[in-house]
Amino acid sequence: MSAPDPASVATRRATLTGWSLSAPAAFLMGVMLIGPMLAVVLLAFTDYQLGASTLEWIGARNFLDLAEERSFRKSLGNTLLYAAIVVPGSVVLGLAVALLVEAGARGRAFYRAVFFVPVMSTLIAMAIAWEFMLHPGFGLVNLALKSIGVQGPNWLRTEGLALYVLAAIGVWQQFGFNMILFMAGLVAIPRTLYEAAAMDGAASAWARFRLVTWPMLGPVTLFVVVISAIRAFQVFDTVAVLTRGGPNKSTEVLLYTMYAEGFEFFRSGLASAVTVVFLLLVLAVTVVKTRVLEKRVHYA
Repeated sequence: MSAPDPASVATRRATLTGWSLSAPAAFLMGVMLIGPMLAVVLLAFTDYQLGASTLEWIGARNFLDLAEERSFRKSLGNTLLYAAIVVPGSVVLGLAVALLVEAGARGRAFYRAVFFVPVMSTLIAMAIAWEFMLHPGFGLVNLALKSIGVQGPNWLRTEGLALYVLAAIGVWQQFGFNMILFMAGLVAIPRTLYEAAAMDGAASAWARFRLVTWPMLGPVTLFVVVISAIRAFQVFDTVAVLTRGGPNKSTEVLLYTMYAEGFEFFRSGLASAVTVVFLLLVLAVTVVKTRVLEKRVHYA
């Protein structure tokens, strides 16, 4: 009987060691992430109500009910509109501020800290501050408008306006994080590329940005867009604190619908179906990123 190959024995030992070291993390991932996700998916196909001792398998009825509910369609539309405003707004503003801060010779650390404050702050606390600022009677915004002779509206109680106000708050809350990511990308661009562009006739700042900065920021921009989209879909705090989905459901979004169905009306099965729709939206963004966009922003 031949002796085992030392190389194969070492490989098996290394494999066993790797599995042993990763087993605790894999177990925690299964318990804390994969398990609850599978439970939510299964509950979406039942009529389970919070606190009930029994449940019944009803197939896709929850999803059919959602498709027929005007309130859910309104919630989905509000979520997509919110994301359509917040994502480009926070990305463009984050890039603009990053370029301005990096162009300055002094005060970079100060401006970085100032613009990053909304990201570090507790969003619920900041939402309460925004509620006072936007108050129709004594809010700072309407008082400032009144000082120049303009009568400000009731920002958070006017249908057709409230969602745009929440989107503006969302841009304010997200652009600081995007600024930091763009600044990291700007620092990584080799200075020699700008020198080469200048020698080729790119004398203006716009020409250098168009020919060097923007193409080299492609991977960072893609990452920023995806992260901003996912965070925009996750909007909940400002809606729950400032408007509670009103007026007339004009600011109700998917996560707030999920909360209302699950913890106000106790329809956990229907709330799980809303969660599945939300997860599919996030998955769609990720697939578009990995299959379509990522191939166009990396350069050999």
